[in-house]
Amino acid sequence: MWDFLIPLFAATVQSGTPILYATLGEMMTEKGGVLNLGVEGMMAISALAAFWASYVTGSPWLGFLAGGCAGMLMASLHAFVCVTCLGNQVVSGLALTILGGGLTHFLGVPYVGLAAPGFDPFDFPLLARIPVLGDIFFRHDMLVYVSFIIPVVFWFFFRRTSLGLHVAATGEMPAAAAAAGLKPIRLRYFAVIAGGFLVGLGGAYLSLAYTHLWTNGLSGGRGWIAVALVIFAFWRPGRAVVGAYLFGGVMAFQLRLQAAGTHLPSSLLLMLPYLLTILVLILSAWRGRRIDAPAALGTNIEPEG
Repeated sequence: MWDFLIPLFAATVQSGTPILYATLGEMMTEKGGVLNLGVEGMMAISALAAFWASYVTGSPWLGFLAGGCAGMLMASLHAFVCVTCLGNQVVSGLALTILGGGLTHFLGVPYVGLAAPGFDPFDFPLLARIPVLGDIFFRHDMLVYVSFIIPVVFWFFFRRTSLGLHVAATGEMPAAAAAAGLKPIRLRYFAVIAGGFLVGLGGAYLSLAYTHLWTNGLSGGRGWIAVALVIFAFWRPGRAVVGAYLFGGVMAFQLRLQAAGTHLPSSLLLMLPYLLTILVLILSAWRGRRIDAPAALGTNIEPEG
């Protein structure tokens, strides 16, 4: 039994890592009061940017950085439309998803099937020797280990730093933040762009660590799952970790069922992660009174005079 469960749990961590990056990125954005439904398109274009940079330079770390920068660029466009031009946040986000998906399919055609230098698994010193837990958590690539740290940094940023508290205040009551001498517009720009960087890292993980090669449609709906997970996590990084690994586990499980030659239709197995997404949203709506969403989420604010 352990021969089946331990590899499954290890695959759960790997499958959940890109979702965790994207979820924390969207959570950062929403903490500042901006809704971004363009995560799917941002992950797609970031995966391509990361692959291309690694393929050209031979450095996966430069590719990883390029993926984050691509996410920042897409997020900057969203911030300009919504924060500066006061555009509709839902429409702008959906446009980002369409733009990212279209550009990825157009620009990625020459690279389909090609491999690029990526991140390979290795045993983390000492911790990999821990029975069971070592096999599950500490025999992965470097980007998985980085993802263990980011939720802690995220929590510390919003609980213990002045900048994080200012961003959260902007997401709750931008008028009060402005009255206190803060710059809500600048803080929203920071939240959107920083969140875009994290989303971009999630996209980069897909092409540099999850597959090591390029294929169109690599994001595979993970961006939409990340948006739903922010609600499921109630804007708290600890719950985001649990949610990301929950969805990662479902993805890993359905892949193993297909590999085992189950008699269940493959289309039914492929829909499991998205069925879980719907159930998460229903659960979140049922607990609506306890959802701790930023009060000004999705509400535009007038430019500073």
